[in-house]
Amino acid sequence: MGRLEGKTALVTGGASGIGEAICRRLSQEGAWVAVADLNETKGVKLARELGKGSLFVKLDVTQEAEWQAAIETVTSQFGGLDILVNNAGMMKPGSIEDATLADWRTAMTVNGEGVFLGCKAAVAAMKGRTADQSQGTIINIASVMGFRAQPMHVCYSATKAAVRMITKSVAIHCAKAGYRIRVNCVLPGAIDTELLRGNIKPGQTEADYFSTLKQRYPTGRIGTPKDIADGVVFLASEDSDFITATDLLIDGGSSA
Repeated sequence: MGRLEGKTALVTGGASGIGEAICRRLSQEGAWVAVADLNETKGVKLARELGKGSLFVKLDVTQEAEWQAAIETVTSQFGGLDILVNNAGMMKPGSIEDATLADWRTAMTVNGEGVFLGCKAAVAAMKGRTADQSQGTIINIASVMGFRAQPMHVCYSATKAAVRMITKSVAIHCAKAGYRIRVNCVLPGAIDTELLRGNIKPGQTEADYFSTLKQRYPTGRIGTPKDIADGVVFLASEDSDFITATDLLIDGGSSA
């Protein structure tokens, strides 16, 4: 039996990259998984691959009404919501001199407001849990750049720092209110995804980029989506029953 047997989960940005890996690991551990994404083609394909107990939910995380509809779909299909993973996000490199106000607003809307709305919807869905039920869990995916800023990511760094503080605020609120909800934050380092490849500069080869990047990591490698998914499974399971308002750095020691 998996560690998440019988639990229900919704993962935003679940159709690809880190989100896809999270969906696969949650499913492997026995959870029913709602793959939430804007990309319907990839999302439906993944849900079909995961098989019975999985479904696709189209979700724009910046739209409050779509959040409400997604939660309603999950609760009606699965009978409730136990796990929310706020993974959807965007990254556009830019220093304070390069980034535009439009870049700032887009990053804040997707990375900041998306997590705010997700937490708000999940707390409303989970707060009625009784003592005979396991705790609900919200897991927000931030970034090591929300812990240690990078000059070429002024917008992204700020939004991921915001995600950390949203996490702590919601966690403390739920604990003090007596809700059976834990809220934690995962801070990935460099993870081998298409999003990371967006940092490759014009004229720079992929091989050179990754060679330079690996030198920053004491482990001698960058992370994989599965590294993050394994951390999410831990935070979603009862193995982390006494953990809330916590940052889980999964960064190969790069922030030490």
